[in-house]
Amino acid sequence: MLFRRRKPDGLLERVRTYLWPRRSFSRSLQYFSKRILRLKATPHAVAAGVAAGVFASFFPVGFHFIIAAVLCWVIAGNLVAAALGAVFFGNPLTFPILWGASWETGKLILHDRLPAHGPPAHLGEMLHTLSFAKLWHPVLEPMLIGAVPLGLVFGLLFYGVTRWGMNVFREQRRKRLAERASRREQPPHPGASIGSATR
Repeated sequence: MLFRRRKPDGLLERVRTYLWPRRSFSRSLQYFSKRILRLKATPHAVAAGVAAGVFASFFPVGFHFIIAAVLCWVIAGNLVAAALGAVFFGNPLTFPILWGASWETGKLILHDRLPAHGPPAHLGEMLHTLSFAKLWHPVLEPMLIGAVPLGLVFGLLFYGVTRWGMNVFREQRRKRLAERASRREQPPHPGASIGSATR
């Protein structure tokens, strides 16, 4: 394959690159934005896909890919845009913040149904054993409920930004193509042909 590395990255290097980009976060942001803006879909489909990916990032792992796919189907979003939005917004660096915010928001919403002493005493043990029955009420239920309002707010925000960016990008590209076509169709200057003939 063209431009493939002679020595492929090992597992540790790939994990490190996923957590921390090789160059900078600004370059990664530019890369993701260009990938999204160049998708062959309507501005609504791309923006809806990004919004679905952002919305689903607030849900625990195992739920957000399913939620993003279902939401894309409901609101006619682009699945590739949803995947890019989920990868950009939800990653190992942001998951603790997103899930912590979802959990705290869910606790506020369910304040009458949760104990007033914060997290349960054996939360670490329950997370380690992955007992769904024990995790549901103290952890998963508030996370899932709290993810809905946060996901809606940030999803709508990213929908607006992405749709605006798509419209601006496509209008600029349309103008560039029109200018390039007008330069090709413009007849040569008469003086240029006379000067070349007298040489």
